[in-house]
Amino acid sequence: IITTPVRSGQMVVAEDGDLIVLGPVGSGAELIAAGSIHVYGPLRGRAMAGAYGNEAARIFCRSLNAELLAIGGFYRTNDTLEPELRGRAVQVFLDEKRLRLEALA
Repeated sequence: IITTPVRSGQMVVAEDGDLIVLGPVGSGAELIAAGSIHVYGPLRGRAMAGAYGNEAARIFCRSLNAELLAIGGFYRTNDTLEPELRGRAVQVFLDEKRLRLEALA
């Protein structure tokens, strides 16, 4: 659990499980987790869940503005994200080898 902002240039790695960030993730920051990633603030950097091939991992964030999202080696960049999901709370998961994004209530 990370209780401070993750700033540009910082990398946070959770080698054995989920990663939880209680604050914002700045542009240029990297989050890497063997399991799922939960960000309870704006996500502007890169988030890579399921880093060791865990395709059941998910990414949750309160405000999506990520540069890159990846799960189990499948990724999407900022320019391919649906415009209606930017700035919204979302979950990201794999569905038949495709990265899907869904808005959370």
